[in-house]
Amino acid sequence: MKNIRISSWIVILLCVFAFTACKSKKNAGVSEKKTGVEFVKSATLSDVLDKATAENKLVFVDFYTSWCLPCKLMDQDVFPDRRLGEFMNENFISYKVNAEEGNGTSLAKIYNIEGFPTLLFLDNKGNVLERKLGAAYQREMYSLGESAMSLVP
Repeated sequence: MKNIRISSWIVILLCVFAFTACKSKKNAGVSEKKTGVEFVKSATLSDVLDKATAENKLVFVDFYTSWCLPCKLMDQDVFPDRRLGEFMNENFISYKVNAEEGNGTSLAKIYNIEGFPTLLFLDNKGNVLERKLGAAYQREMYSLGESAMSLVP
């Protein structure tokens, strides 16, 4: 009876190991293409504006805070969208700014940010083309982006 109990435990452990250790090798060695809106990592907005000028794009800025639930929902539901990402990445340099940390506090004052999220579409000089206070889902993000692009000669 003791041998049967030990054997049962070994079988259970092997099954657990087999199910947790198996990984698909379907795309082994191939990096997956990122989807969704790609945000640049930059310490300053001026670097983002320079990048936008060099790439002949506009700038999208997402002002957020760590405690903002609509901001988190956009990070989870809107920005990962593949089609929105293709549109935004093709036409904008996207930049996330925590309005309560680092230079984000100064940028929030400069752009008169009063609530979160605040979404700004800027030209490459930093002028506001479109402003949205509050969350926006995919359809509205397209609309805001297209409107901003139509304002640039």
